[in-house]
Amino acid sequence: MTAAFIRRLTLTNFRSYHAAQMTLDRAGPVVLTGANGAGKTNLIEAISLLAPGRGLRRATMEEMAFTEGDGGWAISAEIEGMLGLATLGTGIDPPAGEESASPRRYRIDREPVSSAAAFADHLRVVWLTPAMDPLFNGPAAERRRFLDRLVLAVDAQHASRVSALERSLRSRNRLLEDQRSDPHWLDAVEHETAEVAVAVAAARAETVARLAAALDTARGDASEFPSAEISLQGWMEQLLPQHSAVEIEDRYRALLKENRARDAAAGRTLDGPHLSDLSVIHAGKGMPASNCSTGEQKALLIRLILAHARLTKDMTGSAPLLLLDEVVAHLDPGRRASLYDALSGLGAQVFMTGADPAAFGDIVTRAQIMLIKPGIVELFA
Repeated sequence: MTAAFIRRLTLTNFRSYHAAQMTLDRAGPVVLTGANGAGKTNLIEAISLLAPGRGLRRATMEEMAFTEGDGGWAISAEIEGMLGLATLGTGIDPPAGEESASPRRYRIDREPVSSAAAFADHLRVVWLTPAMDPLFNGPAAERRRFLDRLVLAVDAQHASRVSALERSLRSRNRLLEDQRSDPHWLDAVEHETAEVAVAVAAARAETVARLAAALDTARGDASEFPSAEISLQGWMEQLLPQHSAVEIEDRYRALLKENRARDAAAGRTLDGPHLSDLSVIHAGKGMPASNCSTGEQKALLIRLILAHARLTKDMTGSAPLLLLDEVVAHLDPGRRASLYDALSGLGAQVFMTGADPAAFGDIVTRAQIMLIKPGIVELFA
């Protein structure tokens, strides 16, 4: 299987859709076109929930419910994936009485599974949205989140490690707030923090190293998009290639213990991979991405996503689903054609949104085009 793809997507009480279904007959480009506010992004958000995490908007479960519904919602996708035909489903039940909404549920072939991490056995999902445009000029936290999504596409357990690190750091911060805390409790929490911190840093470092190699290999491809050089900024990540995980864990534990007073005064842990940053350089100019023009930054982002999609395909044997929200409308004709060629070479099922059907003229003969109206999905005539 060289590309996983969705055969049928069904939405029930999700966002602007009371009940909608989209049937697709093959892998390849899928264009979702319609007026602004019609619900194009809602459709690809639903697809993004077939990957671990909170989806491309990072919305709460309650925010995804149809405003005129009962508070519950459901997404079902019949797919041809890495393990063959399967049906993936997720959603929440309506709240009972005055209670809040139920926990999110996950099913594969109608059987419950513990989380969306199990979906990764069937397909992987990668996306690019307008909200990511300020990535290079924004805070480091946004670049870490972007990087963690890239890691997650090749390592479905990464989200649980990141969550464990966040919980462990919160526990340490709470203990530091209480000056009467037992030092033995702090030792135990810092022991756990160091273990999971090194695991998170190692997963990020491995993905960045693989992606950097993929970017270097693809320098001659999609020439309309500038080549990029990437690296991780953080002392732990810098030590990983030459030192064992145990050695770095011991060093971090000693650092945490030494900095207890400083971190207590700050109200947070001031050192560790939760503060690392992703560095991106425009290779042709030797210029940090943050100093590049808006158009160059967008092109660098596309270069990263294309290289990562290729890496995911090489590592899993199956091209991921790509969700490109309002991407082509901001590209000149040369870059648009280059993007379509690169996507064709990847062989993935790619969902692209845009208000103007003319922007997709170069691929109209090889794409499935769906017209999106409020609450309705139609095959474009």
